[in-house]
Amino acid sequence: MSNPELEARNAALRGQVDSMLANLERQTAQLKEAQAEAMSKTGRATSQDGLVEVTVNAGGIVTGVTFAPAAFERSTPEKLGQSVVATIQRAALNAREQADAVLAPYQEGIPDLPDLFPGMPSIKDLIPTPPPIVQQTPQQHNEDEPPESFMDRRGSQW
Repeated sequence: MSNPELEARNAALRGQVDSMLANLERQTAQLKEAQAEAMSKTGRATSQDGLVEVTVNAGGIVTGVTFAPAAFERSTPEKLGQSVVATIQRAALNAREQADAVLAPYQEGIPDLPDLFPGMPSIKDLIPTPPPIVQQTPQQHNEDEPPESFMDRRGSQW
């Protein structure tokens, strides 16, 4: 192979590498923007009985809990506690679904560094995978027994 042919071939390879690096920089910047957007999402949920409303951030951290004015009159502490937990879980799932929707384009169909350069770390590993949400089923209340009000229990427990 002559020197001009070798130089032309090297120039073509350099062009390909430069193009791949520019594409990688663009994808990394887009991923950072998508991660910031995903982390700004909040999830909200209201309990089935309408007594509890919960807001969580994208990390699943509770940022707000609101009780309806009648919450302590219409529910027992046990049922209200179960309702809070279930509502938090639904709000966290809502936040996760929103964040996942933002990040979905970056998790599929995009060539990754190991595809181009064996042994390199994966860009997909930069996208955190949240832990699963464990759904709890509320304990059943015996309909034959009248529910104790918060005020009735307060005197005996505190």
